[in-house]
Amino acid sequence: MVISLWRSPMALVAMMGCVLLMLAGCGARDVWASDTEVMAARYANGGAPELTLVTIMNYQTGRGDHTALFINGQERVVFDPAGSWRLDQNPRRHDVHFGMSPEAGASFYLSHVRPSHYAVVQRLRVQPVQADAALALALETGGVGPARCALSTSRLLRRIGGFEEIGATWWPHLLKQDFDAIPGVERFELHHDHPEIEMLARAVQAPLPQARPAVTLATVSGAAAPR
Repeated sequence: MVISLWRSPMALVAMMGCVLLMLAGCGARDVWASDTEVMAARYANGGAPELTLVTIMNYQTGRGDHTALFINGQERVVFDPAGSWRLDQNPRRHDVHFGMSPEAGASFYLSHVRPSHYAVVQRLRVQPVQADAALALALETGGVGPARCALSTSRLLRRIGGFEEIGATWWPHLLKQDFDAIPGVERFELHHDHPEIEMLARAVQAPLPQARPAVTLATVSGAAAPR
């Protein structure tokens, strides 16, 4: 299934929203934290390997304005292509932010959830090799230009075994739909006006118990292991 880039005229609205939200992040191409900084910030939550797709949805248009991907494997990072979120204590290499503790993750969510936008959080258990592949591919992607957040993330996912049915798309809400079709995805929403939004921003990051991953084809496309 390959999703058309021009499915609807309204899709242009989504891309423009992505441009406005992400312009501050286009300098990530030249950022490369040292090994010492990355190792010092490293965080592992001890839970099952997982990929968490985050889509920042626009209340007014009903479209997605940004895409990011939390990767939890040997360590927990976030791939925030063309994003503007920053914390001084979280070093980054291009658009990959290291040391994504619950506090850092909550900061990420709360910086995006506002009166104009809410977050859709889709969590999926994967195999360790898939999480490792996702991190390697995120680093390989390099700095992502404005409005290419969903395109870079969908292309990354399509290169991981078990995710080939995801369509390459510019539009965050279309990527969200494809990801939602994968068996085993757990979906949550974060809204700015919830009285316990700060608690929920941490709760959606709770380590997943170790279990058989829903996606079982466990390698980068082109070198698939037998089922």
